[in-house]
This record gives sequence, structure tokens and C-alpha cells, in this order.
Amino acid sequence: MLYYFFDYLEQHYQFPGASLFGFITFRAAMAILMSLIISTVFGKRIIRFLQRQQVGETIRDLGLEGQSEKAGTPTMGGIIIILATLIPVILLAKLDNVYILLLIVTTLWMGTIGFIDDYIKKFKNDKEGLKGKFKVLGQIGLGLIVGTTLYFNPNVTIKEKLPEAQQLEILAENPNALPGKFFAAEEQSTKTTIPFIKGNEFDYADLITWIDPSLAKYAWLLFIPIVIFIITAVSNGANLTDGIDGLAAGTSAIIVFTLGIFAWVSGNIIFSDYLNIMYIPRVEEITIYIAAFMGALVGFLWYNTYPAQVFMGDTGSLTIGGIIAVIAIAVRKEWLIPVLCGIFLAENLSVVLQVSYFKYTRKKYGEGRRIFKMSPLHHHYQKSGYHESKIVTRFWIIGILLAIITIVTLKIR
Repeated sequence: MLYYFFDYLEQHYQFPGASLFGFITFRAAMAILMSLIISTVFGKRIIRFLQRQQVGETIRDLGLEGQSEKAGTPTMGGIIIILATLIPVILLAKLDNVYILLLIVTTLWMGTIGFIDDYIKKFKNDKEGLKGKFKVLGQIGLGLIVGTTLYFNPNVTIKEKLPEAQQLEILAENPNALPGKFFAAEEQSTKTTIPFIKGNEFDYADLITWIDPSLAKYAWLLFIPIVIFIITAVSNGANLTDGIDGLAAGTSAIIVFTLGIFAWVSGNIIFSDYLNIMYIPRVEEITIYIAAFMGALVGFLWYNTYPAQVFMGDTGSLTIGGIIAVIAIAVRKEWLIPVLCGIFLAENLSVVLQVSYFKYTRKKYGEGRRIFKMSPLHHHYQKSGYHESKIVTRFWIIGILLAIITIVTLKIR
């Protein structure tokens, strides 16, 4: 809203300073400051409100050190993250941008699913919360919306670099030609980025066009299920990671910061040309959303670090995972998720391996055996005697290392 207001002042009255709102970097800086203020200042008021409503966490006895002290800590704190993200976005972002609209829908959609789950747990005294099948249906519904939009919306396009011979011809005619001259016209495409591979691009349509090139128009039949799988996997991974104070919020902040770099360079034609990566018109606007989201996560950490004054609940964790997945898909870096979101992946795999092995050994030997002392993975380390603050800090360090590796893929082919 402020973007349009100051754009109007600039266009009609040449209002001093109004042109600043035309710069992504300025609006991103404003977004992160605004979200930090909202999450830290107003977050305290939301925590007090949750305390008055007696929205306290019910702790199951898992035999973990310090577990009993957490009972009664307010949950549903994901509301803080959602509000601190959406308010700056609505004020500072271009609301007609398809990527911004998708992320707003994602936030509200996953936030609603998480809120219903937390509400059932607390106010209906049902520890299981929203049944798993309904969560999955909600994730599938969001995947359908995101996948359909990214495939069919005419504003979701890429620009590919012209062949080197054509670039040389352009330079011969105009030695001072700008980088934009070296790109072809915008086109809708299902191409994405594959890390560590020369050429580092893959077209989902290739999965079907090898049968017959005319089948390219049916590529959506593959693309949309892939989007659904990614959103479901990442949101569940974030949900499983939210088990000890500060782990999910801190890890997610690192991931989101990295995705912000990718969004900015992918939407900037000069950097896209320099780094020889896919140029995605209009995707740079996501930087505003990412800045607000990162500020909200860091601000939430003010109250969520050990000992936590509030838990995000499924309201926050499912929302965080959904947003990260959609951003990664939008900037066409979803194949980097196993590296960048390695913490989420490890938490997910630890549960899958633990359950699968337990069932297998129970069937074979008559009693279930375990790989880990407890899953998800962070509980294994708690059972091993590590203090949760040490586990969180070390997971953050691993997250930073994974983020650096992810960023390095910009140049490693």
C-alpha cells in the first residue's frame, strides 16, 4: 500500500524521497525493521493474551531433561510470525505481483491449518489435534493452488540467454550493449535449476516429451504433483524440527536468508547475466516478503530461545515450512532443498527410519528395535545427555554450513 502511495506522489508531485520506495533494497530494509519491531514489541502483548486465554502447552512425558518445566508455556505463537510477516508485506510489497499473492495465500492457508490443529489440541482436549489425513489434504490443496498458478499464470516466466553466437553479433553491432540485450523474450517454462551439474537446468516437460514432443502441453500432470510433494515434505519437516526451544525458528531464518539471496540475484538481469543463472522476471519482489519473514523469525526468537516464553505450535511450524517450499519453487531452486533444508530432511528421515525399522524388527524378531534413542533426531541427542541449547546451537552451525554450500552452487557447475 505504501509502495503505491509513494509511487503516486513520485509520479504526480515529484515528492522528495518518494522514489526510494521504487528500490527493492530500501523496501526490504524497511520490511525487516518493521517485522522485527512488530514481533518483539507486540509479540510480548500476544504472549500475554495467550497466557490470559490459558493457551498453554500440554507436555507428554517422554523422559527428557527439563521437559516438565515447559508445561503451561503459551503455544500458538506462530500468530506472531504470521502477523509480523503479513503487515510489512501488505504495506511495502507490490500486491499485484503473482509471487507475493501466492506467498500471502500460502501463509494464510497453512496458518489456518496449523491454527485449527493447535485449537483442537488445546480447547477440545485432543492431544492428537487435527487428524493427519486432513493436514495432508490441506497441504495437497495448497500444492494444487501453487502448482496450477506457477504453471498456467502468464506472469510466471523466465528469460533465457541467447546463444553465444547471437551475443557476439549484438556486441559487434553495439560494444556497449546492456546485459538485457543478451536475453531472449519472456516465455512460460517448466525449467528449473539442478545444482552441481554443467548447464544446471532441467525441464520437467522432458519427463514426458521423450515419448512424444507434442505431450509438452501435459507437463502440468507431472509438475503439479511434484509441487504438492515438495510443499508436503518441507512443511512436515519444519513441523518435526519444532521440538526444542529456538530450533525451528533459527534454522528457518538461515534458510530464508539464503533463499533471499537467490530471489534477488534471479530477479536481477545484471546479476543473472554475471552469474550465468536463470533470469526470472518479477521474482525479485519476493525479497520484500523474505525480508519481512526473516525479521519475524528473528523477532520471534527473542521469546523462543531457551528457556522459551512461547512456542510457535503448528500455527507457526506448518506455515514456515509451506512458505520456504513455495519460495524455493518460485525461484526455481527446489532441487537445492535437500541441501539447504538438510536439518528438516534429517529430522524427517530420522522419524521414517525409526518407525520403519521398529515395524520391521517387530515383525521379524517379535519385538521392535530402534536406530535412535528417540526420534525426531534432536530428541536422540537430548536422550544422549546434551543440553537442548547446545543441540540448537550446533544445528544452527550445521544450517549455516549447508547455506554456504547452497550459495556456492551459484558458481559450481
